[in-house]
Amino acid sequence: MLKTKRINISVVLYKPKYAGNIGAVARAAKNMGIQKMIVVGADGFDREEMRQRSTHLAADVLENIRYVPNIEDALGQFNYIVGTTARVGKARGPFVTPRQAAQKIADISQKNKVALLFGPEDTGLANEQLRLCHMVLTIPTSREFTSLNLSHAVMILCYEIFIASCAAVTASEATPKLALSSELEGMYGQIKTLLADIGFLNPENPDYWMMHLRRFVARAGILSREVKIVRGICRQLQWYAHHKKT
Repeated sequence: MLKTKRINISVVLYKPKYAGNIGAVARAAKNMGIQKMIVVGADGFDREEMRQRSTHLAADVLENIRYVPNIEDALGQFNYIVGTTARVGKARGPFVTPRQAAQKIADISQKNKVALLFGPEDTGLANEQLRLCHMVLTIPTSREFTSLNLSHAVMILCYEIFIASCAAVTASEATPKLALSSELEGMYGQIKTLLADIGFLNPENPDYWMMHLRRFVARAGILSREVKIVRGICRQLQWYAHHKKT
């Protein structure tokens, strides 16, 4: 038995529907050394049902769940966000499997706060939530039955991260601390405004090019000071564009 904790990794459940699933997720996460959970957009679940599904050994995980009203509040203080989906499509990817992603997540989590984001049991994450993610995972399944229970999906991903973490690089070699999600969202909003002002974005579908920009930034992995540089450039370009018009 390996005794280790993933202190910088949190499981984030977006609008879960069933108390039992929250309890089962708490148990699965703690099995793999993850003890932080956030539940978004829902509260008032049957605590007894949650406890029964988690077992008493994961009761501390349940007691420390952070309930937040919206996804922006939930993800704002994370440096790296991993989304999960069973529905694939060109606008939702590119996709990787948990095994392909585990080593990178283990590396990044040494100096960065990482969120593992899971959607509602019936619909999963929509494009609106996936656009907030640096990486999107899909779990390969049999074509005859593709649906996974929420806690099973959490267990599969957390297990792969656990195994990868046992052979992770030393802290001195790990990925440096990245910009927060809240910082990135502020930057994206500023870039979107600038590109709209200069006529680069299609007003009927402005998020199309922004999606590609988000993917580029996610692959690059930028730091807080680099976000400040980009935002400074945007401010200067906006100033120049405004004075050019006048």
